[in-house]
Amino acid sequence: MTSPLSELLNLDLSDTKKIIAEYIWIGGSGMDIRSKARTLPGPVSDPTKLPKWNYDGSSTDQAAGDDSEVILYPQAIFKDPFRKGNNILVMCDAYTPAGDPIPTNNRNKAVKIFDHPNVKAEEPWFGIEQEYTLLKKDVKWPLGWPLGGFPGPQGPYYCAVGADKAFGRDIVDAHYKACLYSGLSIGGANGEVMPGQWEFQISPTVGIGAGDQLWVARYILERITEICGVIVSFDPKPIQGDWNGAAAHTNFSTKSMRKDGGLDLIKEAIKKLEVKHKQHIAAYGEGNERRLTGKHETADINTFSWGVANRGASVRVGRDTEKEGKGYFEDRRPSSNMDPYLVSSMIAETTIL
Repeated sequence: MTSPLSELLNLDLSDTKKIIAEYIWIGGSGMDIRSKARTLPGPVSDPTKLPKWNYDGSSTDQAAGDDSEVILYPQAIFKDPFRKGNNILVMCDAYTPAGDPIPTNNRNKAVKIFDHPNVKAEEPWFGIEQEYTLLKKDVKWPLGWPLGGFPGPQGPYYCAVGADKAFGRDIVDAHYKACLYSGLSIGGANGEVMPGQWEFQISPTVGIGAGDQLWVARYILERITEICGVIVSFDPKPIQGDWNGAAAHTNFSTKSMRKDGGLDLIKEAIKKLEVKHKQHIAAYGEGNERRLTGKHETADINTFSWGVANRGASVRVGRDTEKEGKGYFEDRRPSSNMDPYLVSSMIAETTIL
């Protein structure tokens, strides 16, 4: 029997012709996802047809109290898996009332790079592997771990099945299906090396779309864990000691890299990344020094390295790419809490421009 509350939550609004649009944006910390809902007179599929909106930037650490209005510009629309029907999720970025991007608006900076004719001509693809850890709400300790204690050492948990090895699969599966329903290019999901840690992937997506999709996928994950009374952590090293950290490995290719002879261009791009290693590390996520130690499938944060099939390198080239002489490479340095707008545009700028 359904509860009166769930009956109300599942009310069909199609007779009203109206829809609900959930406007999503990124708050002042760069990792706090915010959202609020508004009613629209009917279905919308083009973000340029959506009204701009505002919010109180002084409450998100993005404006002063005496001049607190920040304006939301709708940028991408996805189906709403929570309200269903014609209701939508709207990824936005933030501007001053005068129309200038606010300092934390990394999307606007990224668009400028992706709109450069040289970058556009190369059709950059990004595939992002988002790792995250599920924590018990009141104690902030990983799901499935004994309270105040530790499970057995790493080894049996990666891609594992069984009640003593896989913790939180229903959340992972619900998220997977919700992302597919929304129209996101989610490519897969799997259990990670540390118990209670999982990963989903955004399949290769062109330019700014990869950032939009990852942020909306994170939003959906936050909403599902909220329903379940579980916390999702994007901390790059949630548990100190002999436990794997959490990353957002970023796979990248250009049109030229995907063509015959592309491997030479991949090697050239890797050389460019090596030159700018410090700048990239500075933008690749907070707390990353706790993860990039040279252990647990990472390269040391201070040393750039690359290799074929080497998960202990800064940048990995796959065996298939080596064999075919074309394809993509994986930048393994970005941490799980990175901003995909920043990381994707930076890789494009360093390697193409």
